[in-house]
Amino acid sequence: MLKITGLYKVFNYGTVNEKIALRNINLELEEGDFVTLIGGNGAGKSTLLNCIAGVYVAEKGSIVVDGTDVTKLPEYRRASMLGRVFQDPMMGTAADMNIEENLALAYRRGQRRTLKWGIGNKERAIYRELLKQLELGLENRLGDKVGLLSGGQRQALTLLMATLKKPRLLLLDEHTAALDPKTADKVLRLTDQLVEENKLTTLMVTHNMKDAIRHGNRLIMMHDGRIILDIKGEEKKKLTVEDLLKRFGQASGSEFLEDRALLS
Repeated sequence: MLKITGLYKVFNYGTVNEKIALRNINLELEEGDFVTLIGGNGAGKSTLLNCIAGVYVAEKGSIVVDGTDVTKLPEYRRASMLGRVFQDPMMGTAADMNIEENLALAYRRGQRRTLKWGIGNKERAIYRELLKQLELGLENRLGDKVGLLSGGQRQALTLLMATLKKPRLLLLDEHTAALDPKTADKVLRLTDQLVEENKLTTLMVTHNMKDAIRHGNRLIMMHDGRIILDIKGEEKKKLTVEDLLKRFGQASGSEFLEDRALLS
């Protein structure tokens, strides 16, 4: 479903501030894979997601999504293939529009726009059923402005919108980092549910080692723009935070010093 070959990304090329963010990344995700991606600050995690999404254009290498080479495609041309949830709960929804209008935007992704009347009762019934699974009472608040919702409610709604059209690839960029622990846990459980029900191929960046181990069927660790660990199957199920720290040290030759990941 995703094949990345020889990917390099360099910022401020040719200047004193030159930074190689990705170094020869080679990665393949099979259909239905749920991969957690972890690493310290500057490891290249978010840069990799941004290159896949088309926010950044890589200097070298190729990105193929479900057989389509998207390496040089602009961000909007990739949008129909991808679902994405950002770290900031405010980024995935339109605050001045109500809940049903936000869902309608996601529901119509990839379709031709017409002059037909916007949202009918049949469509509203679909939205109510979808919102019920969030267990947040939003199915009774379709007309409320999204800006009135809490951060956790907005992130849950964003996740629902991102998976509504069953994207070929779901990108989650630390989508629970800005939430309190209880809300973050609820959003992660919802993530597991939506990924499993829709059989979505998913790449989730997280700073939390326990979450990286607990969720998904495969764990990838990055350091200095490279993939240094790729753990899957039974090996991942038996993994502990202590094991992961030890293996990071062996693979990178350095100690893992990301306070946020260690404290969480």
